[in-house]
Amino acid sequence: MTKKTNKKNIIESRPDDELDQTLRPGAFGEFVGQKKIKENLKIMIEAAKGRKESLEHILLYGPSGLGKTTLAHIISRECGTNIKVTSGAALEKAGDIAAILTNLQEGDVFFIDEVHRLNKLIEEVLYPAMENFKLDIVIGKGPSAKTIQINLPRFTLIAATTRIALLSSPFRSRFGANYRLDFYSHENIEEIIKRSARILNVKIEEKGRELLAKASRYTPRIANKLLKRARDLSQVKGEKTITGEVVSETLARLDIDELGLEATDRKILQLIIDGFSGGPVGIKTIAATLAEEEETIEDVFEPYLLQIGFLARTPKGRIATPEAVKHLKAKNQLDLL
Repeated sequence: MTKKTNKKNIIESRPDDELDQTLRPGAFGEFVGQKKIKENLKIMIEAAKGRKESLEHILLYGPSGLGKTTLAHIISRECGTNIKVTSGAALEKAGDIAAILTNLQEGDVFFIDEVHRLNKLIEEVLYPAMENFKLDIVIGKGPSAKTIQINLPRFTLIAATTRIALLSSPFRSRFGANYRLDFYSHENIEEIIKRSARILNVKIEEKGRELLAKASRYTPRIANKLLKRARDLSQVKGEKTITGEVVSETLARLDIDELGLEATDRKILQLIIDGFSGGPVGIKTIAATLAEEEETIEDVFEPYLLQIGFLARTPKGRIATPEAVKHLKAKNQLDLL
């Protein structure tokens, strides 16, 4: 007799990286939020299919964790084509990009994550590939060097970046569509948490879902991460349902407050408020004082602080807003209790 497999146990035994893949939406219908972008992409895909052409190149940008990679995979699936995935930092020489492009099939999607880290020489190799679907390769060195041109299949380049300002204007202009992913609404995040809890086979109270959504920084990736940590604590405590109390304890253990501010977020604000009388203060000074990379502060911490109105950028530097002062004062008073 064949032993019946328990789907719940299979999901619970998977490591987090596999679970992340499981939680990723596989179609536009499962993808919560970014309504206008989804509608425009659907029109592009339907029109390209009707003309029996490959999709135009697409540039996706915005803070990390909002679904750029997920959208790239959905686009490929909706087009019925394969997807080749790499990152800008992984492409070190022209031969790397040539090896990938020459192995693509007609209509394939080529996805480059963190494209702003792409070597400028490789970026220039991509220009004729994107425009004319031709690849120019130089063979040999010195006077004997010669250029050969290779015809490529018509492919779709989807590039994702958290720092679009670092992309050159000629590169950006070669994309047929540019879409900026915005932070999600509280309602969208709650819907995502509800869906993820269903996939993970865990029950979560409305209060717990509300607290998680509030602390998720309007970002699906963070919402799913916090949900999994709350699930862990609930399991260890022998609770069958993730309650509001379990979520509150989870956030406290992770040193995350009710608005999703982490220790580093609070350190940045506290430094500006206490060390520089509220600012302005330059990003280099903040990075050096906190021993953090400038890029990390700009890409990971600042977008959310700007979004909730706790930080302001000025030509002279960063300024902590009165709302930030009020929040930190209340947080410090609670910590003293």
